[in-house]
Amino acid sequence: MEDSKKDVPGEDPYSRVDYRRFVAWPDRIRREAPFLKDILEQAPKRSVIDLGCGTGEHSRFLAEEGYQVLGLDRSESMLAKAQEKPLPPNLQFVLGEIQNLRELVPDRFGAAISLGNTLVHLTARQDLERAFASLAHVLESGGIFLFQILNYERIFEKNIRHLPLNFRQEEDGEIIFLRLMEFLEEGRIRFCPTTLKYNPLADPPVQVVRSRMTQLRGWRRADLIPLLKNADFTILSIYGDMKGGPFEPGNSQDLIMVLRANDEHDENELDER
Repeated sequence: MEDSKKDVPGEDPYSRVDYRRFVAWPDRIRREAPFLKDILEQAPKRSVIDLGCGTGEHSRFLAEEGYQVLGLDRSESMLAKAQEKPLPPNLQFVLGEIQNLRELVPDRFGAAISLGNTLVHLTARQDLERAFASLAHVLESGGIFLFQILNYERIFEKNIRHLPLNFRQEEDGEIIFLRLMEFLEEGRIRFCPTTLKYNPLADPPVQVVRSRMTQLRGWRRADLIPLLKNADFTILSIYGDMKGGPFEPGNSQDLIMVLRANDEHDENELDER
């Protein structure tokens, strides 16, 4: 067993969870591409910020589509993996927190995306407010913001304690990615991503390879809408999947929102926030 512990201040906890191994990225990009391209075509400029870019698969896809792309993530280990291959001239990666976006990004972009349940890692309301205000500041007027998180209305209502298991076959056994959730007060969630190894010929047959504990905030649609409006975003559409399917609070796996930055940005007002 490599480790099983909580986050330690100053440590990069994402170095202990290899999300890239458990996502069939070519299939996922192919599945999401039509929806992403359709939404981003509404942006006033072909430039995109990928918030919580992780290992950079969405960033690289958009760069291949001709967008100027900036991928932002708080994890040094994730960004190291994102930059293992040479970068095209229209793609860069930046280390930093989403709520510090306006200090990290000097230029205005035409659009921003946040995929993969990133926003729930901002557990304090003031951090999410600051993130939305910073994003509004760095988007062009009329800029598009598309984000996806899990549908926590469904998760809380149905008391869903784990996310779907992911399996990956290896030479000496099978790797299983388990993500457990424990509900706390005020929509907070104790989240435990754990990697198991299953080999029926070993003793014991199941071993813990990695495990960590972190806290999330299960933001629901009703939580997010007033914060987004306060940051001068207009809600264009709400979907339940990355194919543009309708959002059903009790059934949809995801909550996807498409927003437009207010065309009437008041620069002085934004600077005072």
